[in-house]
Amino acid sequence: MLEYLLYPLAKHYIVFHVLKYITFRTLSAMITSLVISMLFGNSFIRLMSGAGAGQVIRDEGPKHHKAKRGTPTMGGVLILGAITVSTILWMDITNVYVWILLFSLLGFGAIGLADDVMKLKSNNARGLRGSYKFVMESALTILIIALLVRYDHLDFTLTFPFFKKAVLDLGWTYFILVLFIVIGTSNAVNLTDGQDGLAIVPVMTSFSVYAVFAYVLGNVKFSEYLMFTPIPGTGEIATFIGAVIGASLGFLWFNTYPAELFMGDVGSLGLGGGLGVVAVVLKQEILLAIVGGIFVVEALSVITQVGSFKLAGRRLFAMAPIHHHFELKGWDEPKITVRFWIISILLALIGLATLKLR
Repeated sequence: MLEYLLYPLAKHYIVFHVLKYITFRTLSAMITSLVISMLFGNSFIRLMSGAGAGQVIRDEGPKHHKAKRGTPTMGGVLILGAITVSTILWMDITNVYVWILLFSLLGFGAIGLADDVMKLKSNNARGLRGSYKFVMESALTILIIALLVRYDHLDFTLTFPFFKKAVLDLGWTYFILVLFIVIGTSNAVNLTDGQDGLAIVPVMTSFSVYAVFAYVLGNVKFSEYLMFTPIPGTGEIATFIGAVIGASLGFLWFNTYPAELFMGDVGSLGLGGGLGVVAVVLKQEILLAIVGGIFVVEALSVITQVGSFKLAGRRLFAMAPIHHHFELKGWDEPKITVRFWIISILLALIGLATLKLR
């Protein structure tokens, strides 16, 4: 929006030329969302405390987690609010990609908000029924697909990291894959959000990789040099991702161990859904399994745990998701969190390597 309002002044004041640079606006969006989340963080914590919006803890979880009961939650409202304000300020308001991403972020965040409110009202950690949540997420994803087809001319092909000419045309079955990716990523981030600071750093590292891809794919010279098919207009997605990283970093200030604020489902579902849609828009769907490897492992640990118990009557892990398994094995929570962060950084570096190793 600031580009639209202020760039005409570049005719008289050369300093306003910087508003045309995506790199400048991405950095500005990052700083703006960081400042918003840091500036309003304490006030938001007091607001949630005063409203009695304290975290509800599952009885079947690790016993020491009961000490977290009552910690202010729904910090995702702060995160999503900072992202929205910052993105609108610094984005090219004519770019349809960013509007679809904002819609995706807020749409999944709204589902998470309903889940959080349900938990608080019933004082029960279960929240919305899984079937209700799945129907809502599916309907939202179908609407997002429709928007992408309408405005992005979304094709039905699948590309593979490390292989420059490997392209698979899935036809209409590609839509099923998109449903799986977006809904799966949203819920995988939600499952990962079980320890102080555990989910938010892998969210930032994953989005950071896609910021680089967005900039490359949106630039014809860079994309052709690296042997990618250019996707005009996607460079602007970097501005949105900059806002995500800044808001997430500001939230981490309050969410680091011991957490003063939890993001809640409004944050985890919103950020996860947004990440999944970014992967689809940039046609780097499989890359998400690499850079978001932490989320994949967390989700698979739950799926295999449930499947093993139902089929064989035994559990593969002491508790799922897998970060709880390590807790019950005697690892301290900060140790698990930091080690998962390290893994997420390594996976991000592997993801970036796919730019050149093709």
